[in-house]
Amino acid sequence: MLPQDSHVHTEWSWDTVTGSMVQSCQRALALGLPSLAFTEHADLTPWLIPEPIRPHLPDHFRVRLRTDGVLAPPALDVEGYLACVQECRERFPDLRILSGVELSEPHWHRPEADALLAAHRFERVLGSVHSLPEGSHHYELSVIADRPTDATLRAYLGEVLGLVESTADFEVLAHIDYALRTWPSSKPFVAADFEEEFRTVLRALAGSGRALELNTKVPLPHDVLLWWAAEGGRILSFGSDAHAPELVGHAFAEAAALATSCGFQPGRTPHDLWIRRG
Repeated sequence: MLPQDSHVHTEWSWDTVTGSMVQSCQRALALGLPSLAFTEHADLTPWLIPEPIRPHLPDHFRVRLRTDGVLAPPALDVEGYLACVQECRERFPDLRILSGVELSEPHWHRPEADALLAAHRFERVLGSVHSLPEGSHHYELSVIADRPTDATLRAYLGEVLGLVESTADFEVLAHIDYALRTWPSSKPFVAADFEEEFRTVLRALAGSGRALELNTKVPLPHDVLLWWAAEGGRILSFGSDAHAPELVGHAFAEAAALATSCGFQPGRTPHDLWIRRG
């Protein structure tokens, strides 16, 4: 049996124009997934969009730009989202559906993040970093893809370490390899060149008792999962990071095989996160 998909976005995430909670459930059932968590975006950091990039943004990004070029993601409509979750639970009783949220940089926005979690009982909370600070602004990684890749990855992992070492309330660290999504295809990625930085984050994450996410949007380097085990990591979550129904559970068979080869195995039930024993 495939793992639970613990990182799925639907029409309730502001950046998901083709999302559908109903169709995502149908996709999960067709694949034989035991359950899934709808972890909609709670993006708390406004991003400055460089002027040359603004005309080329997707429409749903461009319409949110302020006159100063800052994109401020809208707040999640939690009540509407949770009502949709309940409707899907009633419509698809054979699929276990978890409510959830993906908090962007909650360590930078503790009052807002803490208030959101205090007001709602989400069943899966992801913590993530999507942007880097520079001066008085923040830049989402996809808009600084023209900058030196090595420096960007090291800066990114430094910010992820800050998130992990904080007391921000989240259960799973999402996409530790997010910066690799803009890694140029012409430049081979060698994980060993960044071993110290990855291991530092993974060591802190293991010490916090949180889970690492094996995100299948881009293949997680095998070395990173081995380092997670070597640094004492015991809990593993799987996430497609799907923003469209057809991507739910993407490459999960390959991801499960990778996890098994690194000593991880299913939890007590098909709905649990995977664990490493011994």
